[in-house]
Amino acid sequence: MAQPARFGIVRNQNLPWETMVRHWQVFEEAGFDSIWHADHYQRPSRPEDPFLEGWTLLSAMAMKTTMPRIGILVTSNTFRHPPLLAKQAVTVDHISGGRLELGLGTGWFKGEHERFGVPFPETPELVDRFEEAVTLIDRLLTQEVTTFAGEYYQVHEAPFRPAPVQRPRPPLTLGAHGPRMLRIAARFADRWNSHGSVEEIRERNARLDEACVAIGRDPNEIIRSLYGWTIPMGMNPWESPDAFADAVGRYGEAGMSEFLMEAPHEEEIPVLERIATDLLPSLRRG
Repeated sequence: MAQPARFGIVRNQNLPWETMVRHWQVFEEAGFDSIWHADHYQRPSRPEDPFLEGWTLLSAMAMKTTMPRIGILVTSNTFRHPPLLAKQAVTVDHISGGRLELGLGTGWFKGEHERFGVPFPETPELVDRFEEAVTLIDRLLTQEVTTFAGEYYQVHEAPFRPAPVQRPRPPLTLGAHGPRMLRIAARFADRWNSHGSVEEIRERNARLDEACVAIGRDPNEIIRSLYGWTIPMGMNPWESPDAFADAVGRYGEAGMSEFLMEAPHEEEIPVLERIATDLLPSLRRG
């Protein structure tokens, strides 16, 4: 059975606190299903911009909103020890009343790791660490006591209380593009998220289907989620309602059912409000 259409906003945290709050509340009032931000020490495209820390900000935004699902697209595994991240996730799940979507990725922007002294291993190790971290976080969030002996992460009879508000745990959103990452997503993801051209997304979507079939999982269990990053998309969905509908149509044909669009600029917010009022109801109905 096809997944229902969902629509969210990804608001990079390079704006003043007061502006961030106003934007999130505009997006909530417009009726978007979810609101997300990033996990970086600096904005990759504009490293000189101010940039607020992701999980601290998410906990604050949980107190400034009441309805949308909230999350980080996606948390960098290189930045935090997995048990710490699991504790942060449970805390935000409680603060938000069970609205957390837990996004996880390997980490990718080598430049910020070098600038801030964070180790950045080669890709095979990045993926090895990610697979261990996802396995461990899944266990911590679903068990009262966990022991885990991995190559990179170990815990020994670690108690984990309180449990999340959401049971068995907050949904996992895994950012994945390559074949091995897609196989990990097939095992653990409630939502798979990727960005790229229509052709790239179509190919990855098919690979995820194949990975699910290979382990006996129903591919339809996984939400197919697009990060509508305008650069790889090659289009700006906030130019007009027609542009938004065109982007949704193209990526929907490639297999995506959720559209997490990069936030509009300030001057484009009236277009967002028109889209929310005039277009989203019909897109949700299909």
